[in-house]
Amino acid sequence: MARAFVFVLDSFGIGGAADAERFGDAGADTFGHIAAACTAGRGDRDGLRSGPLALPNMTALGLGRAARLATGFAFDASAALRPGAFFGAAQEVSSGKDTPSGHWEIAGVPVTFDWGYFPQTVPAFPTALTEAIIREGRVPGILGDCHASGIEIIERFGEEHIRTGRPICYTSVDSVLQIAAHETHFGLERLYELCKVVRRLVDPLNIGRVIARPFVGETVATFERTPNRKDYATPPPEPTQLDRLTERGSKVIAIGKIGDIFAHRGISEVRKGVGNMAMFDKALGAMDDAADGDFVFANFVDFDTEFGHRRDVPGYAAALEAFDGRIPEALAKLRPGDLIIFTADHGNDPTWRGTDHTRERIPIIGMAPGLTGGDVGLRPTFADIGATVAEHLGLAPGRHGTPFLRTIAGHA
Repeated sequence: MARAFVFVLDSFGIGGAADAERFGDAGADTFGHIAAACTAGRGDRDGLRSGPLALPNMTALGLGRAARLATGFAFDASAALRPGAFFGAAQEVSSGKDTPSGHWEIAGVPVTFDWGYFPQTVPAFPTALTEAIIREGRVPGILGDCHASGIEIIERFGEEHIRTGRPICYTSVDSVLQIAAHETHFGLERLYELCKVVRRLVDPLNIGRVIARPFVGETVATFERTPNRKDYATPPPEPTQLDRLTERGSKVIAIGKIGDIFAHRGISEVRKGVGNMAMFDKALGAMDDAADGDFVFANFVDFDTEFGHRRDVPGYAAALEAFDGRIPEALAKLRPGDLIIFTADHGNDPTWRGTDHTRERIPIIGMAPGLTGGDVGLRPTFADIGATVAEHLGLAPGRHGTPFLRTIAGHA
């Protein structure tokens, strides 16, 4: 029995979503706009990177061809493909453009219901919720209570938080309530316990995630978030491919925040690291440890949190190039019969207005050694990825998605 690996470049959309206008994102294109900015010199930063975007390994897996399918944007679309490489793009059918929706759909369960959201007002949270957080969370009050980006709100309220002991609570256009608190002054375990309380309190509001956002430092100049973030997500509404694999006895190794996204359901083991490169190391180790029938599901969150939300084009470009440079290490670990897919969960165009996710199609690029590879087309749902993984690993078909390996099933 073969093995399967899915690496999610968190937020690396390739534009072209058919329903982008409904989300206010018509024209958003994370990949295309980063590439264009780099060509125009707007992706340069002294000591970091310069020149046109260089992604030779993803290009050899068909990234340029996937972008052309999604939007018509040609990024080295004529470059030669690696033997066994395949490419395509996928349109999301879930009702949101958030992390859980994208990942759940990849794992075979589209989100057909509407998440709950907090209004873009001050205060953002209902009075009854705020009072319950203070009462049941045993805190002297809260700070923030608004829509904000994570770094900015810590800079605004971090010193007051240390002085008063009030946690910083904020939200975004996603279905989320985030709580920032100092790791030592407030306490990391205390923050986690508070998030568990809040998770229960927001369940009736259908909020997708409560996120613990710990930070350190003593002043605005020294505040920084730590890697001890933890997501408390509502579980998927039905069994995912992960559940089905673990029930069969296969191992599902989650890299990064994958375990949190699935509320640790269908997860055999979680491995985390600090930053994309450390996460890549963990993913490579999991590839070494994976046995026949096992699945490694990895999320590389820095693209989203460090560069997309911060609208940092040079940083995003440099991160893509660093990731691309390590792809040969992953490909070298593939055995005959294995499957590896590089994809995304939504967009986060760093040239777009605001600081939030963008509704986009995602790339599907990868390799299946021993197969001829080629074009798997524009897929109507991310769930086709999960269906493909399931079929590859010998699971019976699920309720959602259509596998695509049969379209490239000729043997090389």
